[in-house]
Amino acid sequence: MLANTNKRVVVIGNGMVGYKFCEKLIARENWAQRFTLTVFGEEPRVAYDRVHLSEYFSGKTADELALAPDTWYAEHGIQLHLSDPVVHIDRERKEVRSHHGLVVSYDYILLATGSGAFVPAIPGVEKEGVFVYRTIEDLEFIQSYASKARRGAVVGGGLLGLEAAKALLDLGLHEAHVVEFAPRLMPRQIDAAGSGTLQSQLEALGLTVHLNKNTQEIIGGDAIEGMRFADGSALDVDMLIISAGIRPRDELAKRAGLETHPRGGIVVNDHLQTSDPDIFAIGECALAHQMIYGLVAPGYEMAAVVVARLFGEEKKFKPFDMSTKLKLIGVDVASFGNPFAEGPDCRTVTYENKAKGIYKRINITADGKELLGGILVGDAEQYNGLLQTCKNKTILPPDPEDLILGLRGGEETAGAAGIMSLPDDALICSCEAITKAAICNEITNNGCTTIDQLKKSTKACTGCGGCTPLVKDLIQGVLKQQGLYVRNVLCEHFDYSRQELLDLVRINGLKTYGGVLNQFGKGDGCEVCKPAVASILASLWNENILEKDRATIQDSNDRFLANIQKGGTYSVVPRIPGGEITPDKLIVIGQVAKKYDLYTKITGGQRIDLFGAHLNDLPKIWEELIDAGFESGHAYGKALRTVKSCVGSTWCRYGVQDSVSFAVEVEERYKGIRSPHKLKSGVSGCIRECAEAQSKDFGIIATEKGWNLYVCGNGGSKPQHAQLLATDIDKETCIRLLDRFLMFYIKTADPLTRTATWLNKMEGGITYLKAVVVDDVLGIAAELEREMQTLIDNYACEWKEVVENPHLRKRFTHFINAPEQKDPAVQFEPLRTQKRAKEWK
Repeated sequence: MLANTNKRVVVIGNGMVGYKFCEKLIARENWAQRFTLTVFGEEPRVAYDRVHLSEYFSGKTADELALAPDTWYAEHGIQLHLSDPVVHIDRERKEVRSHHGLVVSYDYILLATGSGAFVPAIPGVEKEGVFVYRTIEDLEFIQSYASKARRGAVVGGGLLGLEAAKALLDLGLHEAHVVEFAPRLMPRQIDAAGSGTLQSQLEALGLTVHLNKNTQEIIGGDAIEGMRFADGSALDVDMLIISAGIRPRDELAKRAGLETHPRGGIVVNDHLQTSDPDIFAIGECALAHQMIYGLVAPGYEMAAVVVARLFGEEKKFKPFDMSTKLKLIGVDVASFGNPFAEGPDCRTVTYENKAKGIYKRINITADGKELLGGILVGDAEQYNGLLQTCKNKTILPPDPEDLILGLRGGEETAGAAGIMSLPDDALICSCEAITKAAICNEITNNGCTTIDQLKKSTKACTGCGGCTPLVKDLIQGVLKQQGLYVRNVLCEHFDYSRQELLDLVRINGLKTYGGVLNQFGKGDGCEVCKPAVASILASLWNENILEKDRATIQDSNDRFLANIQKGGTYSVVPRIPGGEITPDKLIVIGQVAKKYDLYTKITGGQRIDLFGAHLNDLPKIWEELIDAGFESGHAYGKALRTVKSCVGSTWCRYGVQDSVSFAVEVEERYKGIRSPHKLKSGVSGCIRECAEAQSKDFGIIATEKGWNLYVCGNGGSKPQHAQLLATDIDKETCIRLLDRFLMFYIKTADPLTRTATWLNKMEGGITYLKAVVVDDVLGIAAELEREMQTLIDNYACEWKEVVENPHLRKRFTHFINAPEQKDPAVQFEPLRTQKRAKEWK
């Protein structure tokens, strides 16, 4: 019998980069004939996604966070030992010994021990109620302890610290504080102005930020009761999370006599070899180029370098770009290139919108030709284009501010001449180091023309997902270069665009999802096409979305006719057309809110939202509201939300037309009509624009001669003014043009496309839209008006139907056989009062 000549690789550490090394190694042809792979992990579970660790508090399970199922290792011939860290490396005998006494010989070692939480030597840090935020086990302890805490704090204003602070709010604590030693949040990523914008956004969510605070002592008995700072101030808290940075896990390397840096980290060369050439180190435990790389993308690149080295290839780890884009507690934060560049060779362009919570900064060379770096807070949609422009030293446009403001006339720019002008070696997916050339090759030579196909063949878009828009653009660009017709199909289950499918459903009179799928689709459908088909059916027939087989294909909010909130409760939003309401109706809302213990909020759309409703209470709440004359406000649907109004000529001395009555008329006309995305409107009684009509999907402004109609505005995270469609028209003409405009939008826009984006992508822009809607160049105006009137005639309040229909009402119980009457033996004890907005967030 021939002896096994395979080289044994022992991987110490089963985190994200350790797992990625295994994945890249077994992807090599005939790897099993050359290597035997053994993995030791300290934690009791397989490798999981630490980048999205905070999603554990949002309901994501450990299995869902796992990078691969337990069986993956055995299926690929990998020996896995969990809850058994290596405690000793014998370099002379070339053996490792684990905590449980397992001795394994090796030819090569890969150290992927990562990092641990840095815990400052603060007196009292060992007290009960003090935690770190690194593993799923840490999160389980935090979740358990939070049930008896009211005020929590986090030491550290970096990424993980802010995520931890938000987790405290989500867990129901009344107060959540962030304590940061530096004078600003995220000092390594963003500048003072950007940090100020971020801080304002976070404070609006309910976090309290303390800057320039040096924690001197944690006070209390056995458990934490507060914190005392160097400036003499104190903070009362009964729970604390330490997130003050990381420390490389290099203790095993030190014991083995490997070279480490005095400030931490295992010293490696360009091949990621330690001072022992048979031992490699990657990830946050490795010091490469005098730097600890704390992002996952460079860790993945390190894994690829070691695999190449084991196969005899001359691949080196080069200094890695640390540009990053984060979704921080719902707020976009990104930095790229040199975000802090300054001096005589640099010019800086900044844009700040405090009302919207947006800050943008780009640093360009003194001659205005190259982009050096920048910062984005609140809106990072341009990040991918800016990053590529920066990395590839693309010549900038004549007006560099267009990079962050967008081109005039509403069009957007991603920087330079677009994705196809990038060089072949441009890095599209940083997490997996996938170049433009690699993706184009898969599209051209292997027929991978969808995101799903490219995910499987290249692993692009499988990390942070930030490269997905660029990959989509590449697919479109390559196919167009080949002279192929690029079809914007819904998904793999429908080979049609939304517009094509809408026409097919209309022509064939289909009114159920099953009918549409059977005739024009394949498979069982997915989370992309189901809501799209639901929207098409509602936009064509305006029948109850919960009848027949339509309930199961709705978005989760539409399924229960309410927006689900944190903690699993729901919102109740009655329609208040034009913001006009009687005292009697106000009293009813107050009575309902008191009866069902609901939090109330007057919104920017001039109506009253009620939060905290339990699922089984929704029909009873709506029954009372409907009896008082209210209807559904469709806050949950892709439909008309509100028509905001000023008081107009009825009360205001500047008003020239009755904006209130017109707003009520418009809202009553278009209420409940489903569209590709939500719709917002406003009617202003004069040019002072108190209803902010020009920031809406359609807005109406009074003039001395009548009304001006504006369309395709957007007041969201990427604001865009509406554009003038018609001037000095009477009410009847305005309504007729709105019918045409809205129906044309409903029939031609892609799913989840706001009117502003729809117009930006429309060839000919506002000139073409005017020609279709006002001048009727296509000869479809009468058809559009007729179709809109059909939708209006078919309107019925969905909640009224639910209240009156026992079959539909049964949907709003946690269990289908739940009794109507509550069991008197079951009592509910409230753990916390919920009276303030801060406590609800």
